[in-house]
Amino acid sequence: MELVCGCYEQVLFGYTVNREPGPSGQSEKWTPVADFTHHGHAASLSAVAVNNRFVVTGSKDETIHIYDMKKKVEHGALMHHNGTINCLKFFGNGHLISGGEDGLICVWDAKRWDCLKSIKAHKGHVTSLSVHPSGKLALSVGTDKTLRTWNLIEGRSAFIKNIKQNAHIVEWSPSGEKYIVVTVNKIDIYQLETASITGTITTGKRISSVTFISDSILAVAGDEEIIRLFDCDSLKCLCEFKAHENRVKDICSFEVPEHHVIVTASSDGFIKMWRHNPNKKTPPSLLCEVNTKARLTCLGVWLDRVTDAQVQLPTATAPSPVNKEEQEFKTSPPKSDVSAGKRQQSKKFDCAKGNKKTTKAENVMSVKKRKLEGILEKKKKKKVQMTE
Repeated sequence: MELVCGCYEQVLFGYTVNREPGPSGQSEKWTPVADFTHHGHAASLSAVAVNNRFVVTGSKDETIHIYDMKKKVEHGALMHHNGTINCLKFFGNGHLISGGEDGLICVWDAKRWDCLKSIKAHKGHVTSLSVHPSGKLALSVGTDKTLRTWNLIEGRSAFIKNIKQNAHIVEWSPSGEKYIVVTVNKIDIYQLETASITGTITTGKRISSVTFISDSILAVAGDEEIIRLFDCDSLKCLCEFKAHENRVKDICSFEVPEHHVIVTASSDGFIKMWRHNPNKKTPPSLLCEVNTKARLTCLGVWLDRVTDAQVQLPTATAPSPVNKEEQEFKTSPPKSDVSAGKRQQSKKFDCAKGNKKTTKAENVMSVKKRKLEGILEKKKKKKVQMTE
């Protein structure tokens, strides 16, 4: 299990979570250990998504970076959007869908990393998207005050609904029977069968992130340090707890035997994991925490299907110093060509400055050599012409 999170400082952090049996009669101990830091983007990170092998990150530098978590290498970068990458979602293990400030939604082959489809989805920015558990439908919202339904089988728009405000979050429930649309501090709950609002939840401050813990329980984080759990049927707040010292930026959840786990990331630099028993109305208890000392923006949980077989996800300025036990990603290029919108990266990360200078010097020498060879060839041709 690996916690991955991005920050304003352009760094991607990775923490391996070790689970050890607790003393007799006590629950197991969870310990996050620093695994890697990687400074791959040229601007702050804005989105992260995971599947069973890859972690992808989106940034304000208009690129999507791909990381192979099995081999611990950077696999390359995708460059098709013009503007910040606002949202990234995997559906299945074969496809990735991205949305950005340019109003585009792109569908990517997650094996060859080709752009299969590029759709002008919204007149403004695409602010959020969510893929139905079946993988056949997707929802997107944007700054054009519309909620759009997409047929992923045919790659076309299926339905457009006008909403009164610009929504910034849309999310399917784990079963796919309902979905939510968030505008400022309001959550509208829609039923799939009728496509109508069945209830509305309102909070005191702007909502920054939401996640379904189960089909009926929704965790809500806002521009404050408190997280609230709501019942989607009764619309009542089941419990609330102070999670951080600053506003919560992102939240996600997954299930292990006997309880659910909520993971939160905050502007205070902390990533925290919480144990929640859905059968009890008591607030979640803290499992573990780690301080990244960075202003976090986005969060994901990568699960190694071999070692984490019992864990289930819901269906659906300068970098920080690297510790001795941490490692950095190497880079290897994707197999496909650059024409599909990819930047290939074959250079290994090396902290030695001398290696970087040597590489630059070799490049300069090779350019000069080619120029000299070209001049010599021209002189030879002129001599031949003169003799003739």
